[in-house]
Amino acid sequence: MKGVLRSLVLTTGLVALCGLSEVAVAGTDARLDAERFGALASIQQMSLSPSGAKAAYVTPLNDGSVVSVVDLVAGGAPNTIMKVSKEDGELHSCSWQTDDRLVCTIVSHYTVRRPFLTFWRSFALDADGRNIIQLSALTNSRSLALAQDGGTIVDHVVEGNPYSVLMTRAFVPEDTRNTRLANTELGLGVEMVDTRNARRRTVEHANRYADTYLSDMHGQVRIMGVAEASDSGTLSGKKRYYYRKAGSDNWETLSQTQYDGRLTDGFTPVHVDAAKNVVYGFQRDNGLLKLFGITLDGSMTKSEVVGRNDVDVDDLVTIGRHDRVVGVSYATDRRFYEFFDPALAKLAGSLTKALPGQPQIDFLDASEGEAKLLIEASGDTDPGMTYLFDKASHKLEAVLPIRPQLAGVKLAEMKTVSYPAADGTMIPAYLTLPVGSSGKNLPAIVMPHGGPGARDEWGFDWFVQFFAARGYAVLQPEYRGSSGYGEDWFQKNGFQSWRQAIGDVNDAGHWLEKQGIAAKGKLAIVGWSYGGYAALQSAVLDPDLFKAIVAVAPVTDLEMLRNQFRDYTNFRLVEKQIGFGPSVGEGSPAQHADRFKAPVLMFHGDIDESVDVEESRVMEKKLKDAGKSVTYVEFHGLDHQLRDSKARTRMLSESDAFLRANLGVK
Repeated sequence: MKGVLRSLVLTTGLVALCGLSEVAVAGTDARLDAERFGALASIQQMSLSPSGAKAAYVTPLNDGSVVSVVDLVAGGAPNTIMKVSKEDGELHSCSWQTDDRLVCTIVSHYTVRRPFLTFWRSFALDADGRNIIQLSALTNSRSLALAQDGGTIVDHVVEGNPYSVLMTRAFVPEDTRNTRLANTELGLGVEMVDTRNARRRTVEHANRYADTYLSDMHGQVRIMGVAEASDSGTLSGKKRYYYRKAGSDNWETLSQTQYDGRLTDGFTPVHVDAAKNVVYGFQRDNGLLKLFGITLDGSMTKSEVVGRNDVDVDDLVTIGRHDRVVGVSYATDRRFYEFFDPALAKLAGSLTKALPGQPQIDFLDASEGEAKLLIEASGDTDPGMTYLFDKASHKLEAVLPIRPQLAGVKLAEMKTVSYPAADGTMIPAYLTLPVGSSGKNLPAIVMPHGGPGARDEWGFDWFVQFFAARGYAVLQPEYRGSSGYGEDWFQKNGFQSWRQAIGDVNDAGHWLEKQGIAAKGKLAIVGWSYGGYAALQSAVLDPDLFKAIVAVAPVTDLEMLRNQFRDYTNFRLVEKQIGFGPSVGEGSPAQHADRFKAPVLMFHGDIDESVDVEESRVMEKKLKDAGKSVTYVEFHGLDHQLRDSKARTRMLSESDAFLRANLGVK
């Protein structure tokens, strides 16, 4: 895309760079800061055409979402080829099938009443937006159930027809009265579907409890995952995987796994390497996730591929239309990529050193044959830029920025620190200080992450950066209960082990005060989802510590959370995660509103499928009944992520005003 942004030529590890400039430091205009940081990213997902001549990307909007195509050869402005209104759902992803045909997925929600239902539908369209057809199989008036799952692409490469894909299908039985043509299959299977006309034929017949199929990326299905469930469909957390030898139609046992909010036991396959006849997958060893490979020749020879003794190896890195395995990634203080491909390792290293700020390099996609690579470079002070790299010319050209609203804004650095918990355990954390500050005597925020099965990572974070821009120090603790550090650190999870998790969160606040980072009386806590729960529950353990509490989409009552999922197939899994006994009530901030001293500000979307909006409504009532200070903002038509620029802008703006008022910050 010549001349649009900036052009670089990579030669012997050096990069020629033109047109870079920094414009301003945030923090001088509260409303402008809220708008810039609250704006949705302009690129949600991006893919490269087989020839490498075009890129397609999905952009979320307040009133829907769009898919656009940019011509990387001719240049010019991107062409929006389709828009999906919010009422019809939201575009999840779009990928190229051929240079003239795209396959996209839409997610829609039925939220008229509980239980909420989510529907996935796949469709295909030309690169100019014409000839749209639905690929997901249609149900009809004879169907005996709804087909929520519209199928996912298992393989883009089917030899003999470049327009055909392998995709899963949720088969729904039909009423057989007065017809011999009704479908009687039930469960998940696989079909070959032509993306030009939606003609289909069954490749794998339905299995009632199957939920996973993996192909060898050359048109043959090699792996099937079958979940254990009751007759009513309630999942137990156990799952069996089966495999096929090359060229065989027979299923043979591969592994059995156990999930309890995360993988606790067994080998989970994630990718088949046809050339090596090996399936790669993850399994715990001494409490940590490691990558293993198992041969699919019948010998079942298992070998460790990559493992560490400090953190989980949690992601397999693949590239291109055949999803060629090129490495793994894991997060210590930063996310690292361990490439099996020496050329990619060298390229990633050269780009990291050459680009400003030494960003993290992610390979998003590749052309057929991998002659051209679509790359994203981002970091703590860089919201992200997409690039096209040409291997033949060694030329790197900027394509589009991820967050153009922040162009030229100087962002705050995220630094790795650690602090002692009450029992002496050192807790890793990330500290972000305002640009140009001394790092002392500041208004400060402890920001626990969501989850509870999650962790924070180094990189750009719009939520953190907003508060840093407004002059706050932000500390993100990797409290015990966080994932990624092994079973001992995870404990029973952040709900059952809430005393440990919340204790670590509160100790983060004490550390900020002892270090002189937090000014006296100017310490707050802000959290989203489980982080919002932690923010509220922190006041139950230590009511005097934080002087203001902001909770976004928080869990407030563990029994309510359990009951929210009673009509879902994963109810038993949620039940196991929450646990039983006195700790459930003791760990529910809504049951202890009388202990609160700090004022509370809450935000919640009213179609939140992850945490029912009723949790915030109940919390507000309990606090008001107890005579406590509480402000509650509810967003109509928004889910757990509050994917709306106006809503996020309001949330940021009102949070900042609330904190300033209650911390005495001008």
